[in-house]
Amino acid sequence: MTSQTKLPIIIFDFGAVLVDWSPYYLYNKVMSSDEEIRLFLEEIDFKNWNPKFDKGYSFEIGVEEKVAEFPQHEAMIRLFNSHWMDAMGEVMMDTVEIARRLKEAGFTLFGLSNWSETKFDLVKDRMVFLDYLDDYVLSGTVKQVKPEPEIFHTLLNKIQRQAEECLFIDDSAANIHTAQTLGFQTIQFTSAQQLADELTQRGIIF
Repeated sequence: MTSQTKLPIIIFDFGAVLVDWSPYYLYNKVMSSDEEIRLFLEEIDFKNWNPKFDKGYSFEIGVEEKVAEFPQHEAMIRLFNSHWMDAMGEVMMDTVEIARRLKEAGFTLFGLSNWSETKFDLVKDRMVFLDYLDDYVLSGTVKQVKPEPEIFHTLLNKIQRQAEECLFIDDSAANIHTAQTLGFQTIQFTSAQQLADELTQRGIIF
């Protein structure tokens, strides 16, 4: 990248920004209600369990450990590995179209995502937005996760840019907070239309 690179460098999160993913999609197939799913996920502490896989931990080992902790939920816990693909939603084409237009307008795009490398490899071919990214950092590859600051530093080292030169787009308030603390420009994503409006307000023409 040269000093003439069009700024800001734009960094996209993947999940809930460019592609839909939720454990509810998986468990809706085998449980009777969202409330039942919510209680199950809370009981097994899913919100602190899943990031271990994002950081590169073995699904096979993690599942066995969780089954030992909650044997009454063995079948449901095992599904998170054996039927992980059922948690995948659709690629969010409205946001992908924004990425395409930004790329066409001359902006440099990167990705920064919390995702198990082994699971991402299963779905990578359907991630059409990868065509518009110059590169990306995957948490499972570098063994670091958002919102920890280390993965942001890894990204900056990879792209050889300062945080202030980058605009980070993510749906997570915690991830946005870390990015702001490090000096990134940020947009907390809620919808493709909101993203397009905020980019336009910042004078980013695409």
